Amino acid sequence: MAYRKVRAGHGGSLRSRDLESEELQAVTLELEWDMEKELEEPGRERFQLECVERQPVGSSAGGGGGGGGGGGGPDLDLEPIQPSTSPHGRFQRLQEEPSYGSRFTRAASKAQRRAENWSWAVKYILAGAGVFVLGLVIGRYTTHGAESQTPGAASDVDVLDRVLKGIGAEDLQALKRSFSSWSEKSELSRVSLLLQRWRDLGLRDVQLSNHTVLLSHPGPTPSSIIDKRTNQCFLPNGEECGATSPPPATDPYPSFAAYSAVGSLEAEVVDVQYGSMKDLTKAKASRNLTNKIAIMKLGQAPLQYKLSLLEEKGFGGALLYVDPCDVPSEFNIWHKAFGVSLNPGGDPSTPGYPSIEGSYREERPYLTSLLVQPISAGLAKEIMSAATMGQGHPCTPLAMQSASAQKKIITLNVGTQASYRTIHNVIGYLKGRINPDRYILAGSRHGSWHNGSSEDWSSGAAIMTQLISSMMSQARRGWQPDRTIVFSSWGGSALGSIGSFEWGEENRVVLENSAVAYISLYSPVTVGRSACSTASPSLFQLASDIHKRHLKNCIQSRCCPGPNISSLQIPGDVNFFANQLAIPTVQFTSSTTRTLERSFLSEAFFSSDPSVDKAPDPSFKLHEAVAKMTAEAVLRLSSEPVLPFYPLDIALDVQNKLKDDPLLTEELLAAAAILRDNSTFLQSETMRPANDPKERDPSHVRMLNDVLRGLERSFLIPAPPAGLYRNILYGLNTQSSRFSILKDVQEVKRHRPVNQTLSLVSNAIRSAQKLVQSGLDLFENDPDSSQ
Repeated sequence: MAYRKVRAGHGGSLRSRDLESEELQAVTLELEWDMEKELEEPGRERFQLECVERQPVGSSAGGGGGGGGGGGGPDLDLEPIQPSTSPHGRFQRLQEEPSYGSRFTRAASKAQRRAENWSWAVKYILAGAGVFVLGLVIGRYTTHGAESQTPGAASDVDVLDRVLKGIGAEDLQALKRSFSSWSEKSELSRVSLLLQRWRDLGLRDVQLSNHTVLLSHPGPTPSSIIDKRTNQCFLPNGEECGATSPPPATDPYPSFAAYSAVGSLEAEVVDVQYGSMKDLTKAKASRNLTNKIAIMKLGQAPLQYKLSLLEEKGFGGALLYVDPCDVPSEFNIWHKAFGVSLNPGGDPSTPGYPSIEGSYREERPYLTSLLVQPISAGLAKEIMSAATMGQGHPCTPLAMQSASAQKKIITLNVGTQASYRTIHNVIGYLKGRINPDRYILAGSRHGSWHNGSSEDWSSGAAIMTQLISSMMSQARRGWQPDRTIVFSSWGGSALGSIGSFEWGEENRVVLENSAVAYISLYSPVTVGRSACSTASPSLFQLASDIHKRHLKNCIQSRCCPGPNISSLQIPGDVNFFANQLAIPTVQFTSSTTRTLERSFLSEAFFSSDPSVDKAPDPSFKLHEAVAKMTAEAVLRLSSEPVLPFYPLDIALDVQNKLKDDPLLTEELLAAAAILRDNSTFLQSETMRPANDPKERDPSHVRMLNDVLRGLERSFLIPAPPAGLYRNILYGLNTQSSRFSILKDVQEVKRHRPVNQTLSLVSNAIRSAQKLVQSGLDLFENDPDSSQ
């Protein structure tokens, strides 16, 4: 099947195809309008969202509504979309403006009058008789086919409802309790039990993926900080070194920087706050920074990025801490040290593994020249001689006293070591029925920063297992997804998402060609009382729809009624799929707004705090909400004929990132405008007819889906600055919407010239535009089809 689509002119960038005659145009428009009316019939939309409110479409006089002009004029132009306008609810696949109908009713009447002139009674009688006989034959075999279907097979809406009903707070609580009891077991024992649990639920195709990698862990001697003035010795948590301090072998909560350099350094401590370029410039104005020890807060930017700045300024070491003002008030971190990983991802010993500079490094266990050690906020206050406790309302951030104060000299001793060990991934497959070679990936983890702790991983593992249980109960009734669902549980996550990186690299070719989306359960429930999620721009509207469906009664008003969804870089297993392959990703998470805005605080792995962790979600309602939202995302992505990706969201996100950017050029602005215009037309005029069962051509739909899932890949750039994603659609924080690489090149002035960086952004936008154009051409008619 092929047919011609009439392209409405949009802002002068899109032109209608030439038609042979006015009559052919009218007939074509009649067919299109008939198709649109069929699509608006009840029950056409798969997985209909009950709670999505239909927004009234404004008339042409109001100017703020849909994409059309006045009902009486011939202008078919779509109203231009403002860059800051959210597309949610505007171009929903099966929704159309009322004015759209009036335009084509007149054209249809004209075509109908001409059709009457062609009436030949004999041909109509013969045709009618033929259709009647054919209908009887088709009806007979259709009825027989329906009766022979597998008993219990249900529609997609029924399957979604049943899967969601199969997810409950009590079951999740029982699973989490069970997984917590495995925490003292070895990783191999845990994955063996998890594999068997998945098989017992009916998931037959489950396997282990094993990888021998270089892991970093504490050395035989604990790291320490010695104050040269008082000769006092402190452990990272602030306790004094002595016989009563637990040795590292028995310390259940090791505090170290994985893959840090090792050794000893005596130097002055310099307060650099968050380690931004502004902070470093201020520090450099008053002293020489060469071989000094920076004391730096986590947050606001990736740790790897900030450490690379410290190295460039000549620092020899870094003490890391989390300011109490940056975390919820109930989270007591004053005397708690933590762990961090300096690994950007994967096994550092892999031959050819790219370094943070973008070249290739030799095998080595240390990923920085700095001596890096995390410390507690209490010890940071002691070292800086801070005048405030960092508490109160409002909270006063920690800071070193003025430069006129006496210099603080310390000796920093860092001891870590590395050894080869085997990590394990659990991978399970639920094969697709129509497109088994297209994969929806869902991932959790089965390990944490230290053995014996379950708070980091058991929530995600419980939700993943409950999803498998509920979906397999429907599979036993005859249901099968259209696309293959891949369930995964990763090992080595805390040390640099090693399990997901190694499996992803091993299957890179397959994933690049066949992976559709990645849904993460890395940290589904943290300290907080609201649901705030992250999603790549392709999945903004899907995430928004799901939020509206499941979060009618918000627990914390700060995230309601509008969903709090952003495209931020977040630590975890989403890194490889979003950063290396640009696969659209989504992660539903319960977290506080403040934590979300300072998302890189989650780079710190704290030990369990009984005063807080005993009741982050006592009713398990947050676990249930996140589980149901994740389940709906997996089901919709695996079963909707046209993928629920929205190119207009990408185009608007690009324009928003360029808006008010001091490096903005006319060329970039023009390229972004063209991308927006064509994305608007693709979303409203090509994705919609592809969803019509009567007009849908399977080969065209498959090609269209490949265009949609490949759109974000256009925004991959080579060798970004350390810690920044290759996928430039992801940002660093909610305060700045700029492209991160443009912000870096302006502030740091390194890596590439400004013009070269602007060229990378321009090429990405133009590449996306060409892909959108190919999608627009998918439903164009060949010359012979109009006969």
